[in-house]
Amino acid sequence: MVKGILNKKVLSLIIPVTLIIIWFLITMVFKVFPDYIIPTPLDVLNAGYNLIITGQLLDDTINTLFKVLLGIILATIVAVPLGLILGWSERLEAMSELIVSILRPIPPVAWIPFSLLWFGIGIAPAVFIIFMGCIFPILVYTIDGVKRTDKVLIEAGQTLGANDFQILSKVIFPSSFPTIVTGLKVAFGIDLMCTVSAEMVGSTSGLGQMIMTASTLSNTGDIVIGMLAIGIIGLVFDRLFIHAQRKIFW
Repeated sequence: MVKGILNKKVLSLIIPVTLIIIWFLITMVFKVFPDYIIPTPLDVLNAGYNLIITGQLLDDTINTLFKVLLGIILATIVAVPLGLILGWSERLEAMSELIVSILRPIPPVAWIPFSLLWFGIGIAPAVFIIFMGCIFPILVYTIDGVKRTDKVLIEAGQTLGANDFQILSKVIFPSSFPTIVTGLKVAFGIDLMCTVSAEMVGSTSGLGQMIMTASTLSNTGDIVIGMLAIGIIGLVFDRLFIHAQRKIFW
């Protein structure tokens, strides 16, 4: 089993290592592109070193993580109870179906102009964009989880005299929890993209703003470091969700 895990980890490194070798050959050996179009691996290492030494990378990463977590927490607080209620009540779901169907396909970045008008520059507009990007995936998955609840469990609770609130909290919510977690996982991927997009136009800090500033200065090394930081954040949280799902739903 250990050998199989090691082989899997080695296989997962083949493509990244190959891409780095190709990158090295194109930029440093054959010099197909100038540095301001595609930075060399050495440029990226130097940029990363400078950003770490100055503390900018850590500050911007923490700032971005704060917005990411705040946005998804607010979306969860709203979407999960609402999803439980809409999934439980066919009448309320029918009443809200049209508005949800209209708002759900709207890209979160389309809300950027309004977020700037309503909240100005800073953390608030970014959190609003994240909220709008996360609320609908969590809502839809929660409703789906409610509908997947075994009717026998609901009928058993009603037979034992449980009221609607008790059915929702003691039967439907635990049964829907795996689906809700899947919705959170999907929402987090959207969350990170929304954060970076919002930071590029409506924030004075964060990885998105760092990338945007580096772009105006043609500092491609900093751009790559910012992109890698975002990718690593996504990878870490993806692994955390997978680990949590294995622990909780074994």
